[in-house]
Amino acid sequence: MKLTGIHHLTAVTADAKGNHDFYTQALGMRLVKKTVNQDDVSAYHLFYGDGQASPGSDITFFDWPVERERRGTHSIVHTALRVTGERTLAWWKERLDSLRIANGGIVERDGRLWLDFEDPEGQRLGLVDDGGRGDPSHPWDRSPVPAEHQIRGLGPITISVPAIERTARVLTAGMDMRPAREYRRGESPVHVFEMGEGGPAAELHVAVEPHLPPARPGAGGVHHVAFRTPDDATYADAARRLAAMRAPSSGPVDRYYFRSLYFREPNGILFEIATDGPGFATDEPMEHLGEGLALPPFLEPRRAQIEAGLKPL
Repeated sequence: MKLTGIHHLTAVTADAKGNHDFYTQALGMRLVKKTVNQDDVSAYHLFYGDGQASPGSDITFFDWPVERERRGTHSIVHTALRVTGERTLAWWKERLDSLRIANGGIVERDGRLWLDFEDPEGQRLGLVDDGGRGDPSHPWDRSPVPAEHQIRGLGPITISVPAIERTARVLTAGMDMRPAREYRRGESPVHVFEMGEGGPAAELHVAVEPHLPPARPGAGGVHHVAFRTPDDATYADAARRLAAMRAPSSGPVDRYYFRSLYFREPNGILFEIATDGPGFATDEPMEHLGEGLALPPFLEPRRAQIEAGLKPL
């Protein structure tokens, strides 16, 4: 299964307007697609990314009127966003402080510098110095954040499981990830698995936390993480690989902007395989991404009904 890194991460918000303000203004990310959950058109699906809506740069949100997440294991517990350089992390520390966003200060963890914080709904985030590794930077020219300090894309995603063995088998034998190293975060051992060329944009961190209760989904929590596969050929190979493993999955799903395949690892955490293309400029000019409500062709006949059910951002 050819996976090259993290494609996107989808989380849950109960406050679409506040979410939009935080990610575009406080964090300076670009709203690259304003659309709806294709399986629940009453909910926005908001995608925030870099200036060119690059695969691997998107943190996305479903807007659902739900209570806050109850934290625990069997879940995705931390989302890293990549920046480059200690100077940039220092700039972000000053910015978060000036905006009165609580943060953990700049710390070294797993051989890298991190700056952890949360969004207003408790979404656990961290800026990580990627050392310039990964795809080239594509700044957004209308961001309130200077180009040299902008978020470059997604970094390591951390999941929590009560035991490592079954998850590790799926990641290695099923998804061709490589065990890279281990470190500790507090009392919890964390196992690092790499994809593709490795590095911060291509890592999944697995924290082993048997002392925690199972998480309860909600706002401030994460719905799923998607992994990159380059094209339709590698996507088809991933589908065959899962079928050969007799792993229950969604089967191929055409999301119009990319093709998807969903399945759950042994602890119930939802994984997605997603293609890099066609991309978000399929139905909107690159310079106007996210300015209007975009709908895939099969939803376009229902536009009036869908728009009437959505709250203005």
